[in-house]
Amino acid sequence: MTNQLRIDRLRREGTLPREEMRRLLTDMTEEDAQVLYEAARSVREAAYGKNVYLRGLIEFTNYCRNDCLYCGIRRSNRKAQRYRLTEEEILDCCDKGYLLGFRTFVLQGGEDPFFTDEKICGIVSRIRARHPDCAVTLSIGERPRESYEAFFAAGAERYLLRHETIRPEHYRKLHPRNLTIENRVRCLRDLREIGFQVGCGMMVGSPFQTVEEVLDDLYFMREFRPHMIGIGPFIPHADTPFHDRPAGTLEETLHLLAIIRLMHPRVLLPATTALGTIHPLGREMGIQAGANVVMPNLSPAGVRDKYMLYDGKICTGDEAAECRRCMELRMEKIGYHVEVGRGDSLVNREPALYSGKEKT
Repeated sequence: MTNQLRIDRLRREGTLPREEMRRLLTDMTEEDAQVLYEAARSVREAAYGKNVYLRGLIEFTNYCRNDCLYCGIRRSNRKAQRYRLTEEEILDCCDKGYLLGFRTFVLQGGEDPFFTDEKICGIVSRIRARHPDCAVTLSIGERPRESYEAFFAAGAERYLLRHETIRPEHYRKLHPRNLTIENRVRCLRDLREIGFQVGCGMMVGSPFQTVEEVLDDLYFMREFRPHMIGIGPFIPHADTPFHDRPAGTLEETLHLLAIIRLMHPRVLLPATTALGTIHPLGREMGIQAGANVVMPNLSPAGVRDKYMLYDGKICTGDEAAECRRCMELRMEKIGYHVEVGRGDSLVNREPALYSGKEKT
């Protein structure tokens, strides 16, 4: 079977047998890639048209209790310039974003014990009270089920929690011993059962990653059926144990974005800042490979260069209005329309929980 036949089957059936998927990943020619991207664009546009959804990102703390080996804000990085936004500063970011047209705010931070459940619930409640027509997305890591229930009751509707890699032995190579993929999956299951729109995702080209790990991730996401999938290339940070590891490539990331789009026609799929960091037109290329979300930064300009998960992060000096207008122009240039509304996922809300067995 040729790759172009594999792409056609993937588009029709939403999956491939493992060996066929492996061939697609490992034997991709430039011609195959163009066929893949065209198929992904067609599937995305059938569900969402030419809309690209904007999410207002607020990176509100770079303190983290964890010590993940790849992350620039890991606990052991003594060179990180730590900060926390106050509740009023977070609300001010939302107010400014609202005036710019944003209707979804993504509150992202390290796993910072300072921000207790009570504090997070208070912030969410105040955002929803000021802007009841807006959605609040949280991306603050692993918490007990009771915490997630409290966040949902306070008004948060979406939660992003990238699983990074589903294979336990690979997960252990990237994280300290106290973190496990089993607990990560428990969190994802809890979030979905509670009623959140849930996002998971993987790193592309992370240290020690093989094609088998990538296949496991694809089949995990196929069975879990998240509402959002966030993938981006691994980019090393100078002050981590992986400082000398090679970054994930643009080509690998684009191929996987397109494959994920064919496997999940209605998922919300960002073209990430990391993609724009490894190539000046990375986010545009991500949209052209099937992505349909971008996340301009609403954080105060004074803290942007402190939230450094990896080296070389772009857009750290721009004001929110500049980010918003820049992204609009970039999308228009490639023939897409920026949509600042809530842009809810079209994924079926019926639970689909990971069983640990791949489906092919």
